[in-house]
Amino acid sequence: MEKPTLLICDYGSQYTFLIARKLRELGAYSEIIDGRSTTTPDLSCIHGIILSGSPDSVKSSTAATIPTWVLASEKPVLGICYGMQLLSHSLGGSVQSLEKREYGRELLKLSTESSDLGKQFFSNTLSGQTVWMSHGDDVRTLPRDFEVLAHSESGAVAAIAHRTKPWLGLQFHPEVHHSEQGLSLLRNFAEKICKMKLTWTPKGIIEQISENLNRTLKKTDKLILAISGGVDSTVCGVLLTKLLGKDRVPCLFVDHGLLRQGESEETFTKLQELGLKVQRLEKGELFLKNLRGIADPEEKRKIIGHTFIQVFDEYVATQTGFTHLVQGTLYPDVIESAGTGSKASVIKSHHNVGGLPDHLKLTLVEPFRYLFKDEVRLLGKELGVPAQLTLRHPFPGPGLAIRIVGELTAEKIAIARKADHIFIESLRQENHYEKIWQAGVVLLPVKSVGVMGDERTYEWTCALRAVHAVDAMTAHVGELPLSFLCKVADQIVRNVPGINRVLYDITSKPPATIEWE
Repeated sequence: MEKPTLLICDYGSQYTFLIARKLRELGAYSEIIDGRSTTTPDLSCIHGIILSGSPDSVKSSTAATIPTWVLASEKPVLGICYGMQLLSHSLGGSVQSLEKREYGRELLKLSTESSDLGKQFFSNTLSGQTVWMSHGDDVRTLPRDFEVLAHSESGAVAAIAHRTKPWLGLQFHPEVHHSEQGLSLLRNFAEKICKMKLTWTPKGIIEQISENLNRTLKKTDKLILAISGGVDSTVCGVLLTKLLGKDRVPCLFVDHGLLRQGESEETFTKLQELGLKVQRLEKGELFLKNLRGIADPEEKRKIIGHTFIQVFDEYVATQTGFTHLVQGTLYPDVIESAGTGSKASVIKSHHNVGGLPDHLKLTLVEPFRYLFKDEVRLLGKELGVPAQLTLRHPFPGPGLAIRIVGELTAEKIAIARKADHIFIESLRQENHYEKIWQAGVVLLPVKSVGVMGDERTYEWTCALRAVHAVDAMTAHVGELPLSFLCKVADQIVRNVPGINRVLYDITSKPPATIEWE
């Protein structure tokens, strides 16, 4: 946090990371920390603090409390949902459970009179605006020196403010798109209450990364970049090559044998065309050997992470001068691997986070560790990376290993690869590819009876997965035409020996994840 920052204290809400994204879209840099941590952060660059929502109740004996440094800092504070209840409860107000929880859209009714703080916060917004509620408790008695800024249509306290201190609370969620003027409220908090300049732009990001590299690297340091050809590592390679020169940041492309059809050759060629200094190592046999007999998805991810490091260590041992390993790790990778120190559980260990060994022989450099994918795409555009690369569908680092549920075999990899190729090419041919954020085929450990050519078959089942998303933290099903899906299923069954049944996954994230493993 070496730049003007809004600090978000996370209490386990599914919307916490959406708050961070929305603030950054507005140009206000934000970071997330564990709301239960008692460690006082460096407050010199902190302009304001946001208390997130939570599935908990402040009345629970195990409920989190506000760290003492938050209010003692005298920084502006905005409590959202649980955060507002926590603020009220901590300062002597009362919180009560509702007989019927408020969930969904509600109309907001602003008070006719409020302090200057309230007027600043709700400036350029209207009474009667639609907001999104999701709570089972509400504030019944205000803490001393607080006032009500707004009620919901059902009468619940929806917004409060301290009369003399820059402390605010909202019972609704301004960060979700259902709150029609939520972005305006977040902008008002950042710009008018916290006095931040909204300067977080692609150019600003590049300048910040450049400053960090110049401060932390010596001129004699030599980096090696782990590059996969995906959006994140490719943009990272282009940026660092621009900032440091290609001889100082050579790229190593490890083909782990789990890529899609033709992807190894195509990726290698495109990386060279971008002006990167890249070398390819074909290590498919090593990865498959290390994964043999492994069915648990967490084990697979960690083995892949360790094997990547093994390959890099062996390669570096034959070279001279390398001091740092660069990865295109993103914030969602860190979040899902529980790397923020927050209350969040491990959703899945990303091979480049939870899959890394405790001790690396090279110093790890992750320029994008606190960026979301849409921010990386904007960086790519700023750097002149072709749209066909920046808008490419995300593909997981472990590749087909986590799109084949259960144990891997060379035969299953070949089946999954061929089915995936048919699906992706069909999306392109039918002009659906750019309308979908991510797509792929999952090979299931399920066989079913079928009939082909009047003969009984007993073969594998695969699932098509296509989603709409922005940052991978949430996703909803890709609404592909049924006729298109039927056509794809027919092509897969006809052309991929080993598959006789095709399904379409229509589950959102949450509750599911985008990948099956």
